[in-house]
Amino acid sequence: MNVSSNTVPLRLGMVGGGEGAFIGGVHRFAARLDGHFDLVAGALSSDTQRSLSSGLALGLAADRCYASFSEMAVAEAKRDDGIQVVAIVTPNHLHFAAAKAFLEQGIHVICDKPLTSNLEDAYALAKVARNSDSLFVLSHNYTAYPMVRQAREMVQKGDLGSIRLVQVEYAQDWLTEKVEASGAKQAVWRTDPKQSGKGGAIGDIGTHAFNLANFISGMVPKDLLADLDSFVEGRLVDDNAHILMRYAEGAKGMIWASQVAPGHENDLKIRIYGDKGGLEWQQTDPNKLWHSPLNENRQLITRGGHGQGDAAARVTRTPAGHPEGYLEAFATIYVEAAQAIRSKEAGESVDDLLCPTVGDGLLGMRFIVACIESSGQGAVWTKI
Repeated sequence: MNVSSNTVPLRLGMVGGGEGAFIGGVHRFAARLDGHFDLVAGALSSDTQRSLSSGLALGLAADRCYASFSEMAVAEAKRDDGIQVVAIVTPNHLHFAAAKAFLEQGIHVICDKPLTSNLEDAYALAKVARNSDSLFVLSHNYTAYPMVRQAREMVQKGDLGSIRLVQVEYAQDWLTEKVEASGAKQAVWRTDPKQSGKGGAIGDIGTHAFNLANFISGMVPKDLLADLDSFVEGRLVDDNAHILMRYAEGAKGMIWASQVAPGHENDLKIRIYGDKGGLEWQQTDPNKLWHSPLNENRQLITRGGHGQGDAAARVTRTPAGHPEGYLEAFATIYVEAAQAIRSKEAGESVDDLLCPTVGDGLLGMRFIVACIESSGQGAVWTKI
């Protein structure tokens, strides 16, 4: 996973992620872990002074700390040493305009999920991305864990046989109380439909669960039935979701996404069962994958250990027994983005791009809308 000694890092810009932001720091760490990127410019805040102070603190030149993403896109496109790729780490409602601005300037985009705050913008952004020569990568980082890649490979090889059941749960407790009333930045924008979109838990963590299920199983549900709740009084978006899914292949699925489950910090778990066996993986213990062949003892596969296949080995950095987790998985998305960008700029094919794209983002937005429509009609089956 390391960059070769003769590879020049790609010039990276960032929109959002200034002082007090969580995910911006994660993206910056991920971008530099393997040496593929060098952060050189940013519109890190909508507040001009905060954008400048945030950029200077990160070592950016003052003239490359921009007051707006639109100014940044135009200015950087004109520079001989301008950015080649931008990371967009803003609240959801800004994803569309920011990504569009850079794609139209021929700059590659790595964007945080969900794709946009509404389906109309999602379709519009997908059209812009597909008409652009630049790449669009969505940072669904959970797909990049080695044991998730292992699970996907095993499903593809037929180790589980015909898939029958897909069960995913993503439970958190940080919004059990009305945290947004305290002014906490991360809670305020995530519970404000004007910034997050109409989806609360389903947009923030439900899309991760949905994307992970699709990635490992290789299937996409044809319809779903959702029961959404806003348990905290006065909250304008959902904070708990129960979702049933049906697949064209005959399999059935279920997602539980909750941000009001005391005792759960960030518990993402997936279980997949076929007629020949099952798999179980959870993000809180990510270096382990349990395989249950039918009529055999349950088997443990570890990252870097015996039983690991090629797909996991390709994204493994350290020897067995040395934990890898959230930050390394995020970094793998950046490594794969860098490899795809270099291939694209060299005129080579990027058809085998494994990291999530605008198509995955559009599907995630259709998932959110279907959940809201289903629940709003009294929990009825709704096409995705």
